[in-house]
This record gives sequence, C-alpha cells and structure tokens, in this order.
Amino acid sequence: MNRGDLGKQPVVVYCQVRSWLSRRRPGWMAVATMVWGLLVVAAVFALTASSNSPGPAGTPPAAWPEDSQLGRRSGVSTLVLFAHPRCPCTRASFAELERLLARVQGALSVHVVFLRPLGTDDDWAPAAAWREAARLPGVLVDRDDSGGEARRFQIETSGTTLLYDPEGRLLFHGGITLSRGHTGDNPGSDAILDLLRLKPSRQSDTPVFGCLLFSDGAGKGPLK
Repeated sequence: MNRGDLGKQPVVVYCQVRSWLSRRRPGWMAVATMVWGLLVVAAVFALTASSNSPGPAGTPPAAWPEDSQLGRRSGVSTLVLFAHPRCPCTRASFAELERLLARVQGALSVHVVFLRPLGTDDDWAPAAAWREAARLPGVLVDRDDSGGEARRFQIETSGTTLLYDPEGRLLFHGGITLSRGHTGDNPGSDAILDLLRLKPSRQSDTPVFGCLLFSDGAGKGPLK
C-alpha cells in the first residue's frame, strides 16, 4: 500500500461509518428520543424534589439571647428573618413578609438579618437584595458579619423566621413559604398571625425552604 492509499483510509472509514449509521437511523432516532425523554423526566423530578426539600430547621433558643446585638422594642413582639443575600429563594420570603406586615399593622418589631461570611468584602451582598428588604415598611435591615447572630440564634437555612414575644420567649420558628421560591398562603404566616392575635396556633414551627447559610457547616454549634 502506497502513501496515497494511506492518506485515503480515514476518508473511506468515515464514509463507511456514515453509510452504516444512515441505514440504521430509525433505530438510533428511537433510542435517542427515549434517552432524551428519560433525561427530561429525571430533570423535572430533580427540580420538584429540590423545591419540596426543606433545609435544616436549626434549634433557636427558647429565650432571646442576651448577647444579641439586635434590638428589641419594648412592649411588642420581635420577628427576625435570617437571609443569605445570594439565595434566589429569599425574594419569596420577602414577599410573604410584606404580606404579613400589611396584616399586623405595625404591632411588631422586625429585623431582616443578612449574612456576610468571614473573609468577604463589604460589598459582597448584592445591593438589590438589601434594597428589597429595606423598602419593607418598618423593617430594620442588619448585616451579620461572620454569621455571629445566625450562630447565636442557631440558624442554618436562609428564610428562617423567628417570633419572640415581648418578654423574649420564642413563639415560632420556621419558614413563611410553601416551597423554594414560591409565594402564597402558607402555614408559617398563618401561625405567626394567630400568635400575634393571641389565638391558639396549630403549630409553632414549619419547614424552611431556602439555601444553607453556611455551606461548610461553619454555622453549626453555639457561638464561642
């Protein structure tokens, strides 16, 4: 075989393979369609499972931590919502908080606490998330440097909402959305409303659908 024949071999093999595939195209198309369909079903299932999977509930203290830097207004209950500024689910929590505040008419002291992880710059938190929280009527927005407040309150998941009564006793902890990033009526908001109106509540905790505040687990355990 001469050098010219060697140079033609790849072209010949390519043409042979292409011809073989073209003769079997219907079968290959059926397999490809089946595989594509399975991938779509798997993707939808994964998204659904993720949206319905709550984060760690945390174990907030039964009494307001004495060393907390968050202020409490005398004579009223205090609500605290912890948020990861880069969690896409947080917007839904803010929307539900806004609906809740419209129904309680100021009978509440409210903090939205944004995590700023250790080693990040002052501008690490997106300005849009901060502005969205700050526009809520009567809400104080706080920056939690290194997650100190989140650790004091033993919070692990963005969107976790705590309600303490005027004496600093924990009444409720949990989420105020039904699933990740979805708004609408939910047991968390209903429970908070009942408690503020001094009505019996069916539950004092609900699942929290949000991102982890400390992806490496650094937020677990009490503040030393």
